[in-house]
This record gives sequence, C-alpha cells and structure tokens, in this order.
Amino acid sequence: MTISSTPEGVSVAPRHVRFDVSEELKTLWHGNDAFRTAFFNALSLQFPDGEQQFINAVRLYRDRIDDPKLKAEIRGFIGQEALHSREHQHYNDGLKARGYDVEGMDARFRKHMEWVGKLPPSRQLAGTCGAEHYTAVLANAILRNPQWMEGATPTMRELWRWHAIEETEHKAVAYDVYRACVGNDNLRRIVFLFVTYNFFKYTFLNTCSMLKTEGKLWSLRTWLGGINFLWGRPGVLRRCLPEFLAYFRRDFQPWQQDNRALLKASLADLEVRYQQAS
Repeated sequence: MTISSTPEGVSVAPRHVRFDVSEELKTLWHGNDAFRTAFFNALSLQFPDGEQQFINAVRLYRDRIDDPKLKAEIRGFIGQEALHSREHQHYNDGLKARGYDVEGMDARFRKHMEWVGKLPPSRQLAGTCGAEHYTAVLANAILRNPQWMEGATPTMRELWRWHAIEETEHKAVAYDVYRACVGNDNLRRIVFLFVTYNFFKYTFLNTCSMLKTEGKLWSLRTWLGGINFLWGRPGVLRRCLPEFLAYFRRDFQPWQQDNRALLKASLADLEVRYQQAS
C-alpha cells in the first residue's frame, strides 16, 4: 500500500552544494536593512538544532514504514535536512564575525530542543510536522515572491532559494510518517499551537539580540520598516497567514498547496545558475 502523498515527478534527494557566505555575513546583507537581515539570520540560527531534531523524530518511526516510496523519501528527507543543518551551521558561524552573541542565542534554543527531544515520540513527530509546515509555507512564499529577496547579496539569495526548493520537495514526508504511524489529528493541531508559540518566540528573541548589537533595538524607524515588511507591504507573514492556518483543517495535507509548477520553474532556474557558475 502506497502511503506517500508526494506527487509523482517530485524528487526528494539531497543536493551536495556549498555556500561560502562568510564575507557577506559581515554586512547587512539584505539590502543594508538591519531588520530584514536580522529576521532571516534569526531563522537560520534555529535550523542546525531544529533540523537535527526533525531527523531524530522521523528516525523514531522509519522502521515502521513499509511503503518503498515513502522509505526512499525518508532517506532523502534525512539527507536534505542534514545538508541544511551543515550549511546553516557554517552560516551561523559566520555571524560571529559581526559581533553577534551567537553562543548565547544557540544555548537558549538548544536548551529548548533538548527538552523537545525528551518528549514522547508521537509529540516529537507532531512537532516536526508543525515546524515543517511553517518552513514549507515560507519556502513557497520565497519562491513565489522573488522580490522579497531583492537587495540581498547573490550568494545569500541562492542559499535561501536552494533551501526553499528542498523544503518544498520534502514538505509531506514527516506528515506522511505521522499519518501512517500516529494519525491523531487532535494531537497534531494541539502541538502546532506550541510550535507556533516557540517558532515566533525564538525568531523574535534572536532578531532583537542582533538588532541590539547593531544599535537598532530601540529604533522606531527600524521597527516600523520591519512591521511593514512582515505585516504590511510586502507583508511576508500576512500573506502566508491563510496557508499557516490551513494546518488546522481536518482534511489538511501538505500538497493541497500544489506548487509543483513553481517548484519546476525554480529548479530550472537553479540548474541554469549552477551551470553558469561552474
């Protein structure tokens, strides 16, 4: 019985790429804008430990999966997330050069992730599904709205595009494992509330920490610009809100947001760029 919901033609396989962003991270790489730069950096700081936890949660159940297609996608999911963790660890190491308290921010988030790792397996996997939903919706938005990354340095723009493509490809893997092995929709939705709280909590705290280093924490102009970016125009979070909330539907399934055409176009563009660079 096939339980994978990943559409035919979508491959879940890691791409062994590397990004040297050390020099770019010494700058306000997103258009010299302190808030936009800090916001994306704040997301990156959560990825190494967060994505390792995603891998751990799925591994707890992979031996219970018999569907060959989903088993192969689990291997691809683990490979993609491991490479994301590696590249974002290099990314985060580069943030130290600008004087950010990376050790302090890492320690704060790692303490939370250690707590998550002690939860029952069903709750760990439910949390992974919820977090994967956030990354999938944001990934879709980044690919669909390239203007949101206008002004970003070239390598940083490519790193985020690569990450968004692979998050899109594997967006249903953890969900399919959860549906096959746990299947509790009430637990899935309840845990999503906790994921939501912690996702925004640590993104906000990390953003504030970096703005403090930049001397912009109490800058009204910086915060007004940031609020406009997230909730006004272009409204990154505002425009994602309906898709975020779709997770609460009883019939929710990640590929209900069918963005295969966008994924195909983004992959073609990525391949052209790599050919030009090689």
